[in-house]
Amino acid sequence: MFEKQRFIEACRAALKESDAQAAVNEIVQEAVSEPGQILRELGEPQLAGVDTIYRGPDLTILNLAWGPRMDLHPHDHRMWAVIGIYAGREDNTFYRRSPEGLARHGLKELNAKDTIPLGETIIHSVSNPLDELTCALHVYGGDFFDTPRSEWDPQTFEEHPYDVAHTIQVFEESNRRLREAQRR
Repeated sequence: MFEKQRFIEACRAALKESDAQAAVNEIVQEAVSEPGQILRELGEPQLAGVDTIYRGPDLTILNLAWGPRMDLHPHDHRMWAVIGIYAGREDNTFYRRSPEGLARHGLKELNAKDTIPLGETIIHSVSNPLDELTCALHVYGGDFFDTPRSEWDPQTFEEHPYDVAHTIQVFEESNRRLREAQRR
């Protein structure tokens, strides 16, 4: 059974393992294997957004809801991450640095009950291709909010410092579309 406090404690304890990311991945896999338990504990999101479950200097846990048809531009984390989907679908496009900026490197579709570990140097963009919310647990091996990161223009692949205001705007636009669809 998923319990938020136990999940936090298990992830924090996993940081002491020789391969903390692998240990966290197992914890996230177990959690998302029972999506209904997560929804009962955390509630079913009604809008796109990011809920910080835990934040510390060596660990951040987010409950993230991607809005319908929402796209987030290429970005990096500069720390390892584990993503576990518990509702919907998340499409990831992976990139590598190249002399021209970025080059596409691969795709990965994640559905409910799927997890994926991401290394410190991974660059990816995220898309929710569905007409419903996609919900995921994101666990990062550091302070996600206090680590300088980069993002890339999705058209030119030009690198810039990560723009939190732009990301908030993407979530707000998604919620505007979601509210409009709910009124119909």
